[in-house]
Amino acid sequence: MKLFTVEEIASLVKGELVGNCKQKIHAPEQIEKAKEGNVTFIGGAKYVKLWEKSNASIAVVYDSIKIAPGDGKAFIKVKNPDLAMASLLEAFEPDPPHFEVDIHPTAVIDKTVKLGRNCKVGANCFVGKDVVLGDNVILYPNVTVFDETSIGNNTTVWSGTVIRERTEIGSYCIFHTNVSIGADGFGYRPSDDGRGLVKIKHIGNVVIGNGVEVGANSCIDRGKFSSTILGDGCKIDNLVQIGHNSVLGKCCIMAGNSGLAGSVTLGDGVIIGGSASIKDHTTIHSGAIVGAGSGVISDVAAGQTVVGYPACDSREKMKQWVALRKLGRS
Repeated sequence: MKLFTVEEIASLVKGELVGNCKQKIHAPEQIEKAKEGNVTFIGGAKYVKLWEKSNASIAVVYDSIKIAPGDGKAFIKVKNPDLAMASLLEAFEPDPPHFEVDIHPTAVIDKTVKLGRNCKVGANCFVGKDVVLGDNVILYPNVTVFDETSIGNNTTVWSGTVIRERTEIGSYCIFHTNVSIGADGFGYRPSDDGRGLVKIKHIGNVVIGNGVEVGANSCIDRGKFSSTILGDGCKIDNLVQIGHNSVLGKCCIMAGNSGLAGSVTLGDGVIIGGSASIKDHTTIHSGAIVGAGSGVISDVAAGQTVVGYPACDSREKMKQWVALRKLGRS
């Protein structure tokens, strides 16, 4: 168990210590469930009223908070409690799963594979022909990496993930369990005789930048001709679909159950809410936000927020909802 003094936590988050708490801290916890020895967080005024009944020893709080911590307790004042929480969670993070040996004897690794320094390959992994793994790459048990794929330094791939041939992956990426990268895109056309469907081959690949994280059970299909691309810093939630030839700029966020059809373009910093659906050949420009559950069928301007099904400007949609509510009362 990791233990920190209050002073050490204040130093970690670069905060101002207020109050007097001698208790060592062994874990973070949400304010309602916290016990003695826990650190909690007060990120806004709506959580202040919960502090009086909280058993937490200390709280990381926003710097303009008006209340005092109380006897034997302490506050650590910071500008941004959410970012401070991220630092503390990293400090308290348990050790990762243990590797008895760096390369498990049951792993199948083609003789042409280039392994960087300190790579770890778990039980029952398959690494195909001409694959390149950078330094400190970790493949947890039951990962499959097909031919001619390259994976950059310090990337972690969790169990069950399948990375298809010719994929290019940057450094410091994380792929959680059962991610699919580089499967065929969804493409069919009616046959000439009208009695069936003809499969459209997808011969492209997937290119993923640095610092990308992809959640469990998400799918990124390869391009039909060229590449499906995820820019540096993109964060993809669980159960997300990214269709063939889609291109994501830097630091895009896609929440769970959202999906991009084929050839969608996202600019930098686009946020897609949970369960939102984006029509094929649509462009969502930089800084735009798509609300949860929305259906986007046309381009979205830079910085615009759209909601609804079909999606339109959030202010316009609010007016429509108000008008519908009034109609229901008449």
